Amino acid sequence: MPGTEFSFELIAQDGKARLGKISTERGDIDTPAFMPVGTQGTVKGVFTDDILKTNTQIILANTYHLLLRPGIQTLNKFKGLHNYMNWKKPILTDSGGYQIMSLSKFNKIDLNIGAIFKSHLDGKKIILSPEKSIQVQKSINSDIIMVLDECPKLTKDKKILSKAIEVSTNWARRSKIEFGNNKSKALFGIAQGGLYKDLRIESIEKLIEIDFNGYAMGGLAVGEKQLDMFSILSETTDYLPKKKPRYLMGVGTPSDILGAVNEGIDMFDCVMPTRSGRTGLAFTWAGKVNLKNSKYQNDKSPIDEKCEVRELNKYSKSYLNHLIKSNEMMASMLISLHNIYFYQQFMREIQKNIKNGTFQMFYKKYINLFD
Repeated sequence: MPGTEFSFELIAQDGKARLGKISTERGDIDTPAFMPVGTQGTVKGVFTDDILKTNTQIILANTYHLLLRPGIQTLNKFKGLHNYMNWKKPILTDSGGYQIMSLSKFNKIDLNIGAIFKSHLDGKKIILSPEKSIQVQKSINSDIIMVLDECPKLTKDKKILSKAIEVSTNWARRSKIEFGNNKSKALFGIAQGGLYKDLRIESIEKLIEIDFNGYAMGGLAVGEKQLDMFSILSETTDYLPKKKPRYLMGVGTPSDILGAVNEGIDMFDCVMPTRSGRTGLAFTWAGKVNLKNSKYQNDKSPIDEKCEVRELNKYSKSYLNHLIKSNEMMASMLISLHNIYFYQQFMREIQKNIKNGTFQMFYKKYINLFD
């Protein structure tokens, strides 16, 4: 509802797993929540109306990519991304911090200025300062805005990680000033520190001093082992404010999500459902199904008999196998939609089991299913 202030309610806990609700002016978000990734204003290969039918309550878009295309002038004409892409529910935007790592060969970092990019599209110089990142996210009209941070690549070098904390804390403070006071929107801080408990706690404490609406764990899902990620979450999530949402950026497989929920994380995003869909990989309650496999050539059964979104339960594995082998784009569209549907069903079951006090049974049943 317009005028609704951003808020988070912690409803129940089962161990460290948390059931909650985020309220925004564009609707509520039940947590733990999964956000499909719409980097450039589209969840690849999936119609907006179909995303809604999967019970998705929020999607993610990317500041850096939308700054390049379509650009701020265009987004301002449409009064933001919601109108531009015909999505009425909440949007969270990544600040561009991840691109500082993923496009490192195109950029350099200056503590006082920000990230200086050479556009990967046309080579033009782009300066993404903390202030600029917030300004772009305001033009996108994001409901949840992320501070600009430095996300280092996987490393054991404490000097590199400490420097990233210094830069990220400085940029977080500047982001907060630029964000100003808008109670209908939220600004999240991003903790760094790699796999070191002391550095993570240092980063978290510095962010808490600045004070944000929510807190993210950044710099994970960058190549570390799953158990290492779970371990650092286990050691550090209790230092995050209990009454504010906790977001693990860029995660992950259903097993990754389940393990992180077990450590007290509330929000997730990942390209996994659609990227896997484009390669013919489906996620199901029986585990992963590689529909390229010839054993499905004559299989009359659907991926999921209960999935009625766009009548996905009417398409056989045999037909999908045929589409994949024929390089038909319909294959990736159908499997991507199925995967988003499955992820959202998976989150609903997590929520239900936390509420019922049976989360540990659910956890033990599914934690190793998607390896």
